[in-house]
Amino acid sequence: MTDEDVVWRASQEVDARSNTRRFMSKHGIETYEDLVRRSCADPEWFWPEAISYLGIPFIQPYENVRDLSEGKPFGQWFPEGRVNLSEMCVDRWALEAPEKIAIKTVREDGRRTDLTYAQLMDSVSRTAGWLESEGMRPGDTAACFLPMGAEAAIALLAVARIGGLFVPIFSGFGPEAIATRLQDSKPKFLFTADGVLRRGATLPMKETVDAAIGLGCEVSRVVVVPYADRIDTPWSDGRDVKWKDVVGFQSLVSPRPIPCEEPVLLGYTSGTTGKPKGILLPHGGAAIKIIQEGAFQLDYQPSDVASWVTDMGWIMGPWLIIAGLGNGSTIALIDGAPDFPDPGALWRWVDELQITALGVSPTLIRALQSHGDGFLEGTSRSTLRTFGSTGEAWNPSPWWWLFDKVGGRELPIINMSGGTEVGACFLAANVLQGMKPCSVGGPSLGMSMDVFDEDGKPLQEGVGELVCTEHWPGATRGFWKDRERYLDTYWNRWPDVWVHGDWATIDSDGFWFLHGRSDDTLNIAGKRIGPSEIENAAVSHPKVAMAAAIGAPDDLKGEAIVTYVVPGPGIVPDAKLLSEVEVAIVDVVGKAFRPKFIFAVQDLPRTRSQKIMRRVIKALALGKEPGDLSSLENPDALSEIQPLT
Repeated sequence: MTDEDVVWRASQEVDARSNTRRFMSKHGIETYEDLVRRSCADPEWFWPEAISYLGIPFIQPYENVRDLSEGKPFGQWFPEGRVNLSEMCVDRWALEAPEKIAIKTVREDGRRTDLTYAQLMDSVSRTAGWLESEGMRPGDTAACFLPMGAEAAIALLAVARIGGLFVPIFSGFGPEAIATRLQDSKPKFLFTADGVLRRGATLPMKETVDAAIGLGCEVSRVVVVPYADRIDTPWSDGRDVKWKDVVGFQSLVSPRPIPCEEPVLLGYTSGTTGKPKGILLPHGGAAIKIIQEGAFQLDYQPSDVASWVTDMGWIMGPWLIIAGLGNGSTIALIDGAPDFPDPGALWRWVDELQITALGVSPTLIRALQSHGDGFLEGTSRSTLRTFGSTGEAWNPSPWWWLFDKVGGRELPIINMSGGTEVGACFLAANVLQGMKPCSVGGPSLGMSMDVFDEDGKPLQEGVGELVCTEHWPGATRGFWKDRERYLDTYWNRWPDVWVHGDWATIDSDGFWFLHGRSDDTLNIAGKRIGPSEIENAAVSHPKVAMAAAIGAPDDLKGEAIVTYVVPGPGIVPDAKLLSEVEVAIVDVVGKAFRPKFIFAVQDLPRTRSQKIMRRVIKALALGKEPGDLSSLENPDALSEIQPLT
C-alpha cells in the first residue's frame, strides 16, 4: 500500500448517518464531488439551504445572500439579517433539551464539571446582564485571558449575546504580549483567572494581567475566576470583580438582534515583522460558516462529544465552542498538558469524557508518537468515531501512527486547513470522500479554491499557490484599523483572488495536499523545494521527533539547506545520528538537496497552535531580529538556535 492509496472508506452506516449525505439526499445530489462543485458555483443556493437544513435562527430575515458592491475583498453576507451567536449555540437547545449536557470540563488535576444547556443559558444570560449593567454596549470590546474551561465559553457567548466584540488571548502569554493586544483593542472588560495548573505547578495569571495593564492599558473591569482557588490573589478594589458576582447577577438578558456584518471576534495572529494582525470576524457569516463546517466537514451531531486540544487564543478554541454547541453537541473542554503526568493523559481523558470527535495538531501527535505505543495501553478509546486535525501539514509517520495505532485503522482523520482570517477552513476532508494519508481532502463546502502557477493560472499538476477565487461568509472583514495591510497581505497579488501563502497540489484522484508556506520555499541552485519535504524526510528517521529546514545564503548555490532536528526522548544526538538523518534526507529528496548543515537541538520554537516558527529560526540563524514573538509558546527554544556565522 502506498501513500497515494485511499486507506479508509465510510461504511454504509457512517455514510447514511452523515449530515452531508442527508443534505445531499434532500437535494437529489448523488456524489460528494457534485455537492462541492454546486456549493462553490451557486452560493446563493448553497448558503440559504445550509442555514435551513441546520435550523440556524435569524431574529430578522435577510433579503440578499451577499453584496459585493464594495469589491470582493469587502463582500458582505446576509446584510439585512440580524442574528445572535448565543441564540444559535445555546437558547434553541436549552428550550429543546434543557437537561442535556452542553459542556464537560476536565482540569489537569482531574477536577470535573458538567453544565447542562439550561445551566449554560442561565450563566450566559446573567453574565450578559452584568456586562450591560456595567455599561457594555454593542461594538464594545471584552478580552479573555482564561484557561480552556467553561468560564471562557460563557464569556464568549455572553459578550456575543449583547453584540460585543470578543478578544481571545492565549493563556500562556506574558505581560508584554497581552499589553500589545489590550493597547490595540482597548477592551472595557477583561476576564481572567487567579491562576492555572500546568505540569503540577500553579501559574499566577492574575499577576500577569496586572503587569500587562500596568504597561499602559486602560481596563474598566477585570473579572477574576477562582480557577486555582488561591487565597493570595492580588486585588484592585473598584476595578476587580469576583466571577461569582458576575455569573450570579440577578438580571437575565435575552439575545439581542445583531446585524450579520457586525464583528463578533477580534483574534490576533502574528506577523513576520511588526505588531500582530487583528482579525475581525463577522457575527453572522463567521457563525454560520463555522456551524456549517462542524456539521458537514466534521459531521458533528447532537449525540457527539466533541473536543479539540487547543486554547482560546487560537481560532480552534472559539471554533470548537461555536461548531460544537451550534450543532447541539456536547463539547469537552480539556485544560491541561496532554502529556502530563505522562503521554497517556490525553487518551485517558478521551475515555473519561467519552469523547467521540477529537481534534489534534500534527505536532502533538508527533510528540506523543515519540514516546511509543505503551501509553495507549489501559485506554480503550472506544467512544471515538473521528479525529479532526489542523495547524500544519502532516508528514506520513505521525499520520499513520494516529490512524493505525490509536484509531485501529477504523477512524477517519478529518484534516482541515484555514486560519483565523479565514474564519474556519478553506480545505477539509469529508467522510464521503474517503481518506488518503496526509491529505487535506479538498475544498470545504462553499469555498472556491484553486491552485495557481506563478503567472496566476490554474495548475492541473505540480505545486502551486493555494488561492480562493470568491469571497465567503466567514472571511475576515479586514484587519483591525489597518485596511491596506489586509489588502496587501491577501488580495493585491492577483485581482479579486485571495492568496493564502500555502503551497498545494491536487492529485489525479482529486485529493488535495499542502506542502508548507510558500514564502518558506527553498531555492537551491535554481531548484525549488518546500521545507516540509526536507522535514518529512528527516522525521522519517525513527530517532527524530521533530525537524525544521531553512535556507541560508551560499556562495556556490545561492541558497543552502540548514536542518534542525529534535531527537526523540532518551536519544543521544551524536554524529552517527546526524549522519543517518543526512542519508535519510538524500534518499528521499536527492543529492541536490543535501543539507549543508544539520544541527541537533532540544526543541524548536513553536506557536501556541504548535506550528514550527521557521521564520524565527531563520532570523536567529542569520543573526537577524526575529520579529514578532508574541505567539511563541516555548521561548527557551530560542537559545538553541545559534548564528551560523
